[in-house]
Amino acid sequence: MSDSARDAERSRAAKIALRNRLLTSRRSLSSNELAAAAAQIRDQTVSLVRRRSPSVIAAYVPIGSEPGGSSLVAALAAEAQALTSDALTVLLPVLLPDGDLDWAAPASPAAGLPPDSGVPSGAGVPSGAGLSLVAGPRGLLEPGGPRLGPSAITTAELVFVPALAVDRRGLRMGRGGGSYDRALSRLPATGGPLVVALLHDGELVDSVPSEPHDRPVHAAITPGGGLTVFAD
Repeated sequence: MSDSARDAERSRAAKIALRNRLLTSRRSLSSNELAAAAAQIRDQTVSLVRRRSPSVIAAYVPIGSEPGGSSLVAALAAEAQALTSDALTVLLPVLLPDGDLDWAAPASPAAGLPPDSGVPSGAGVPSGAGLSLVAGPRGLLEPGGPRLGPSAITTAELVFVPALAVDRRGLRMGRGGGSYDRALSRLPATGGPLVVALLHDGELVDSVPSEPHDRPVHAAITPGGGLTVFAD
C-alpha cells in the first residue's frame, strides 16, 4: 500500500471515530437541551437572513437531534416574509437515488411541517407553487412538488447546510453520504453564496479529518457561540 493510500485510510478511520463520538453526544442531549439549542439556532439564522437580505436561500429541514429543530424552515420563511418587501425563495433538498440533491421551493411550510412549527395557520413562503413537505428516504422531510434540478443551489445567495462537525479552517464533516459535498461542489470557489453549517455547541472543533472530495463552508452557527466566519 502506498503512503497516500495509507493516509487516506487513516483519515477515513479517524472520520468514523469522530462521527460516532459526535452522534453519541447528540443522542445524549435531553429534549429540553435540544429545544433550547434549536431556539438559539433559529434566532441566529433569522438574524443572519435579516442582515444579508438574500433573495434565495438554500436550507434543509433538520430531523432528530439535528441543530435548528423541525421548525427551522418555518421560522426562516415566516421571518423573511415579515422582514422583506420582495419575494424570498427558500429552496429545500430532495435526495435522489444516487445520493445527489435536487431542490424545490415549498410555498407553505405551515401546511407541511410538523405541528410544533410555530407558524400561524395561513402563513407561507412568498414564492413557489404551494408545495408541502412529504416523507422522503432516510426519515427526511422533502418538498413534494416540481423539482428545479441539482444546479438550483447555484441561484442561492445564502446556504444553510447540516454538519456533524466543522473545524477552524471551515472543513465540514457530515454523516458520510457525500450528498452535500456534491451539492457544494457546484458552487464557485469565490464569489458564490455564503455557506453556513449549523452545529451544536462542542461541534466546532480544532481539526476535522479530510479527504479530497470534502467541501469547506464559510461559516458556522452554534447555539452558544453564534456566527463564526472562517478566514479565507
